Amino acid sequence: MSMNRRSFLQLTALTGGGLALNFYRLPFAAGEEAAKSDLTPQAFIHIAPDGVTTIMARASESGQGMRNMLPMLIAEELDVDWKDVRVKQADLNEKIYGTQFSGGSANTPEGWEPMRRVGAAGRQLLITAAAQTWGVPEAECTTQPGKVLHSGSKRCAGYGELAAKAASLPAPALSSVKLKDPKDYHIIGTSLPGIDTPAIVTGKPLYGIDVKLPGMLYASIEKAPVFAGKVKSANIDQIKVLPGVRHVLVIAGGITPAAYTPWEPGMEPGIAIVADTWWQAQTARAALKVDWDLGPAATQSSEGFRKRAKELLEAPPAKTVHKYGDVDATLKSSAKVVEATYEYPFIAHMTLEPQGSTAHWKDGKLEMWSTSTLPANGVELVAKTLGIQQSDITTHMVRSGGSFGRRLQNDYLVETAWIAKQIDAPVKLLWSREDDIGHDGLRPGGTHGFKAGLDAKGKLTVWRQHLVTFGDDKHLASGGGIGGDSYPASFPPVYALYTSAQPLMLRTGALRAPGDNAYCWVSQSFLDEVACAAGRDPLEFQLDLLSNKKVPWTSGEHDAVGDHEPTGQSVLIPERFKGVLELVAEKSGWAKRTKEAGCGMGIAAWFCHLGYFAEVAEVSVDKDNKVRVTRVWAAGDVGSQIINPRAAESMAQGGIMEGMGHLAQEITLVDGKIQQSNFDDHPLMRMRQVPKIEVYWRKTDYAPTGLGEPTLPPILPAVTNAIFAATGKRIRTLPLSKSGFSWA
Repeated sequence: MSMNRRSFLQLTALTGGGLALNFYRLPFAAGEEAAKSDLTPQAFIHIAPDGVTTIMARASESGQGMRNMLPMLIAEELDVDWKDVRVKQADLNEKIYGTQFSGGSANTPEGWEPMRRVGAAGRQLLITAAAQTWGVPEAECTTQPGKVLHSGSKRCAGYGELAAKAASLPAPALSSVKLKDPKDYHIIGTSLPGIDTPAIVTGKPLYGIDVKLPGMLYASIEKAPVFAGKVKSANIDQIKVLPGVRHVLVIAGGITPAAYTPWEPGMEPGIAIVADTWWQAQTARAALKVDWDLGPAATQSSEGFRKRAKELLEAPPAKTVHKYGDVDATLKSSAKVVEATYEYPFIAHMTLEPQGSTAHWKDGKLEMWSTSTLPANGVELVAKTLGIQQSDITTHMVRSGGSFGRRLQNDYLVETAWIAKQIDAPVKLLWSREDDIGHDGLRPGGTHGFKAGLDAKGKLTVWRQHLVTFGDDKHLASGGGIGGDSYPASFPPVYALYTSAQPLMLRTGALRAPGDNAYCWVSQSFLDEVACAAGRDPLEFQLDLLSNKKVPWTSGEHDAVGDHEPTGQSVLIPERFKGVLELVAEKSGWAKRTKEAGCGMGIAAWFCHLGYFAEVAEVSVDKDNKVRVTRVWAAGDVGSQIINPRAAESMAQGGIMEGMGHLAQEITLVDGKIQQSNFDDHPLMRMRQVPKIEVYWRKTDYAPTGLGEPTLPPILPAVTNAIFAATGKRIRTLPLSKSGFSWA
């Protein structure tokens, strides 16, 4: 969404003579502003008399680095020394802060200009205060980190000395302030350690799981092994008398299993046990004997999904997503037709900190400590479930141990709030690892049928793609849809993208790089396959394809900030896509790669969430088909500026490692029951399996964009294309074990 540049600063004095800079964030298009006119000012900056600067972090933090990045933008333009900055997490209050959301790699493009303008306006106020104090023109005053200087008289004043004076001045409009020339940056573009790193490495209380309140109780919930199964009967009276148990609550839930399950369907049925300690709650839970009504979801199985997908692929597609040209005629006239089916499974998010939160119900009001990355939606859902006003809910945003899209859904938040209201005491709900996998909002699986045509010269003539996913006649499962602009749309001379859906009674949702984490694998793998069928180098083949200009590309993604129309960042720009491919090819020595038995290199690239990444993987495969990724080169284009290089490199490496993990992961269902339960059967990458990863940046003349999503998708096809290069065996089904491969 757009950020309005007419946002402005409002100045108020704080206790002790400090300076607070409040600005209205109007994150809506011009036509929507009237409907959202109740937005109120917020304090972003407080400069204490001793010059120490506190900057509010408005976004929730789950490892993306938002608690560093957004304050860095403000601090740069405010012109303070980073060592004098303290960062404080803001509570949830969208009437004051505007939209508070961490997801979709959105905070960088949305915050890049507005946050800098907040800092620049603060700097201007301090200059004005100094100029009035000294009786000199503002134009003769400049700043150095933490102080204002007057060139003529050589006078100097620290920000702390000027804070009280600045507090009495009218604030300038954000649109009027002057931003720094990038050559003068001393914070932006500098590698800075994470604000929370010292607490993380020393084990200090920091995460949602660490929250403790006086008199707090602990909760654990037993749910049916099948989605939305209901309690018929249970030995509740026996559980109530076990050591430490305070309450045993039956949750009726509000989910009716159907072919399509909404993004946030509400609470699953179950039995909540509340005890003095979590261990006591878990121990009592183990003694539960529940007779479940498993419902219609018990008829589902992975094998059934696979059989139905095959039937749907052989039938005419249900819906046309995007089509141009005569596909059937072009396939018939092509010199060669390449056909393949690609299949990938459901997978879980596997956040290292399982889901959970803390809540306290008192005097008809609710106070929550939330790890949600979409906390406002959580408050709305809680209020609806509890039958209270949203204004009666206070939410503290607490760092979470990973999200990857999982904490966009707020089921665990609603459960905690519901329990807290029943017992009228502070309570912490914590899911076990088995709960986290068995009741995750899974990344949905999918099956893609491809056909591509080549002319006599090996050039692509037509691309036909049919995705079989999940849903009903009106909706596709959350995370299971595909956009009409999904690459390579618009580049083949003739193109068609179709979908068909089969019913799914299961919760699904966004996983890091939603959709793209799968669609990149199938598309870039099939492109590699088509290039090989044409007898052409995969890099050269794709660069040639990107030179086509056939049908205009359109996208539903939002552009960066401002009052202007979209600048094109939200659409694929072929030159940027080609640029990262060419850079990674150069750095990896792609043109000089050698063919050795059991060794190979694969290349892939993708555009998503406004960012471009290309990656080359080098693999070795032994006689037992054990795969080792020995080296990865990555090239990214996320605009003109890397705000925190150390954090950016870590984000790229993390996305690559997570994407490699996807290659070995699978969630399967038998009689509606998820068969996996922990890291042993849904594994993450081990440290010994992580290759050397080199990250390079291609800076382009576009506003900076985020890194959470675009680093991940290309590594999957880069690795599987490399396995093909090493063995001659094409990976068309994930996980790797389905094709006889495993990690070394």
